[in-house]
Amino acid sequence: MIMGRIRKPQSLSSLWKLIPQDNPELFINLLNKYKVTNSKGRYYHWNEFKWRVDAGDDEQLAWLATKISRKAVSKSLTKLQGDAKSCFSYCIPNSLLAQLHQIDTLIGGGYTLSNSDFLVRSDAEKNKYLVKSLMMEEAITSSQLEGASTTRKVAKKILEHNLKPKNKSQQMIVNNFLLMKEVLAKKADNLSLEMILELHQIATFKAIENQAISGQLRKNDDIYVGDLSQENFYQPPASASLNERLENLCTFANQCHSREDADNFIHPVIKAIILHFMIGYIHPFGDGNGRTARALFYWSMLRSGYWLFEFVSISKLIREQPSAYDTAFIYTETDDFDLTYFIYNQVEVILKAIAALKAHIDRQQQELANFMEWIDESPIAKKFKRGHLEILKEAVKEPGKEFTALQVADSLRISPNTAREYLNKLVAEDLLVLASTKRVRTLRYLAPANLREQLSGED
Repeated sequence: MIMGRIRKPQSLSSLWKLIPQDNPELFINLLNKYKVTNSKGRYYHWNEFKWRVDAGDDEQLAWLATKISRKAVSKSLTKLQGDAKSCFSYCIPNSLLAQLHQIDTLIGGGYTLSNSDFLVRSDAEKNKYLVKSLMMEEAITSSQLEGASTTRKVAKKILEHNLKPKNKSQQMIVNNFLLMKEVLAKKADNLSLEMILELHQIATFKAIENQAISGQLRKNDDIYVGDLSQENFYQPPASASLNERLENLCTFANQCHSREDADNFIHPVIKAIILHFMIGYIHPFGDGNGRTARALFYWSMLRSGYWLFEFVSISKLIREQPSAYDTAFIYTETDDFDLTYFIYNQVEVILKAIAALKAHIDRQQQELANFMEWIDESPIAKKFKRGHLEILKEAVKEPGKEFTALQVADSLRISPNTAREYLNKLVAEDLLVLASTKRVRTLRYLAPANLREQLSGED
């Protein structure tokens, strides 16, 4: 869907002047009627709201009534300035609260994966096989969101075998994979300007445009951000304010907003979404802001104990609906810096991403169950550990597939020596073929074309 120009609401000071002085009850009736959301829990921007006002009601006064209801329950973020006069704020209507509860129920801290339920505390060894490739998913789709054109098959091969990128698109994918690993490594660290610059440098290494420099803030204000239709433009804050804004953002990120401090509590998911938005709004870099913003979202989620977000890809869903993402940004920027629009958008993305993760896990579990049922009929199955079987599963699925000790170690989260032992045992059993050359020092192990027949005992 291509967006047209978004209608900006009037200021509150202008709306107050519209209240009829000779008939104040008219407005009082609207106050009782128009609340934070509509009856279905929808949080409309003026751009959509004006078309949904009941016949006979003044649309501007109805909007004023809605704004008053929202202001009454909104939370101001005094450290996060929109412009010189206003700070960002947000509210949590019941419909949003219900979605946050759903996220916590599905993937709250302290859970792992198993066959019986989606998320329970058990069988940790098996879990690492089920989700081994999902960090790659975010690296690939985050790069594609920024314009990378490499195919998924090529991208996965590059990441699995640690190959050297051949072009900018491949470099972006490698960068984003390294970025996700760095975010995971720094999840216990406080956010600082230095960390933001470091993450940006990783994200944009040899893959940056607009004459920007990796790991450095922009120095000028000649920058405009447009949506897909190029009808809605936004100019980020002045470069002179970047250091102060980012320092305030770090203070916000590091501040304790837990339940122990009830007056300042911010739900961890909302906090992570706000960090994502603020990097996009501040736009501190000439290029690479989106990649850095998403990295900080993941850092915040992991820091708050949502460990499964190491394997949840939000970029894939943003890429599928870019206009909704752009619109949520613009709604916030054009309505008194109300972050609620963007929070709703990203909570919906998160819920879809969790559903996609569950579907992936279900497929992996079924695939593993089918393979185990099939291979159990083979007399050689009892010789192997689960790691061997995981390698065989991939080898059966893709004849000719190359394995290396480092790739298997990374996939199965074991040491390279253990991975090498697994691979060599499979070679000894004639289930993999060792392929080494003088030109390439790394040992490669190949899946033979007749592996399924060998495992099933067929001639």
